[in-house]
Amino acid sequence: MRIEPRDNFGRRLPRFEVDERARPARVQSASGSPDIFLRWDESIDDAGALRRCVLCSCNDLYVRKNMPRLTPFVVVLAFSGSTVALLGYATNPLIYGVLATVLLVDILTLVLATRQLVCYGCGAVYTALLIARYHHRWERTVAERVVRGEVDFPTALIASAPTETEQRTA
Repeated sequence: MRIEPRDNFGRRLPRFEVDERARPARVQSASGSPDIFLRWDESIDDAGALRRCVLCSCNDLYVRKNMPRLTPFVVVLAFSGSTVALLGYATNPLIYGVLATVLLVDILTLVLATRQLVCYGCGAVYTALLIARYHHRWERTVAERVVRGEVDFPTALIASAPTETEQRTA
């Protein structure tokens, strides 16, 4: 399983790989920050799927699709191609071939998108793992309930306040 942790301000931290079968108690970070201690108690269900976040022990996780970075360009190409076809400029067989190719790339992008598990509490992103059926897509009510509660960030994930330049770029 690959874990991409976030600090208490939502900034990405270096990701790391963990073998969920071995269940290591701590992970050494490459950036020189303190080690991250993982909480495996009741985090894995009987089928081997992640039930709760191993960083903050939050019970609420949601599933999202990780679309490739190519997706926005394909969407723009598909939209412009359909506009050309609707306006009647698609009489050339070459344009039909281009439109079919863009449609095929768009369908492949949707089919090959990987699924990720994301923690509502700390924002950690989990990939390359078994995702159970009881995890659903993002829900506003769950997110609001979790935000009202106190998130228990590990000390290695607590960062100082972002500087002015970091706030402007975010």
